[in-house]
Amino acid sequence: MITVPERTAQAVKDPRELVAPEVFGLLVEDIMRYNHVTRAYAERLMGQALVFLKAHADLIKAATKDPADWVRIVPSVPVDEGWHAFLKRTKPYFDFGMEHAGAYLHHVPVVDADILSGAALERTVPILRATGYYVDMEFWEAGAGAGCCPPECSTIGN
Repeated sequence: MITVPERTAQAVKDPRELVAPEVFGLLVEDIMRYNHVTRAYAERLMGQALVFLKAHADLIKAATKDPADWVRIVPSVPVDEGWHAFLKRTKPYFDFGMEHAGAYLHHVPVVDADILSGAALERTVPILRATGYYVDMEFWEAGAGAGCCPPECSTIGN
């Protein structure tokens, strides 16, 4: 368990728990290699990518029961880099989707007014918090960007 700063004084789950330790380690190594960042940053980034994917999976699962429960959420630009790293590890990525959503988690980069306005990112954060996993706001602030959409994807090698 991670304990968040005293201002919220609540214990939240560690997103590393969403995958096997060896998978988390491989993903962190990949992020370090492809993005030239420190281990500490790569661990935090991958944690946030996992929280996002868990929230996305939960929404997909809920929408299979009732399509009215569907809400689109988006990753921030840095979190999308973690999603791309996970996509490259196809077997554990597929297994994650099947375990948490009962389906493959497709990555479909789009850009629209909802994303460009920041509304989609603003809507995403409360949904992330609802998972019970730690949300590191440094990766989700408005300045963190608007997800993966041209031209961002071409610069991170999707």
